[in-house]
Amino acid sequence: MAASVPKAARRMVAKPLLQPDLFGFSFPVRVYFENTDAGGVVYHSEYLKFLERARTEWLRHLGFTHQGLAKKYGVIFVASQVAVDFVKPARLDDSIAIGVSIESLGKVRVIFHQEIRRDEEVLVRGRVTIACVSCEGFKPTEIPEEVRKKLEAAT
Repeated sequence: MAASVPKAARRMVAKPLLQPDLFGFSFPVRVYFENTDAGGVVYHSEYLKFLERARTEWLRHLGFTHQGLAKKYGVIFVASQVAVDFVKPARLDDSIAIGVSIESLGKVRVIFHQEIRRDEEVLVRGRVTIACVSCEGFKPTEIPEEVRKKLEAAT
């Protein structure tokens, strides 16, 4: 990578060796004590947080923030449906990667396919539907054109 890219930014968008080609974006995470139960196994709801964090960083990678979408377009993205398959557990101190890819893109909704991996091992598979809604009233609204173009380019 170019030396002009800050070290922190290189870590966020770098393609880890454990990222499979099917993902356009992968976000590395270390499992901390706060993510686990008494036995050192990641608590099930923590996986949803990992998936959310990866989608948020992916959106930032595309040039958008949640606050920016609200200010500029008057919209926010909300999760409307989540399906998660827990395949294997992640454990304390594991280095994992959360992949993000678009499964389908509609006028109002985006369906993401996400996987959490430890090296080549799939731990969790998720399918998350995100809806674009107005900040006022939370009514479904079309994804702004500028955002849509970036999403289409990422598929």
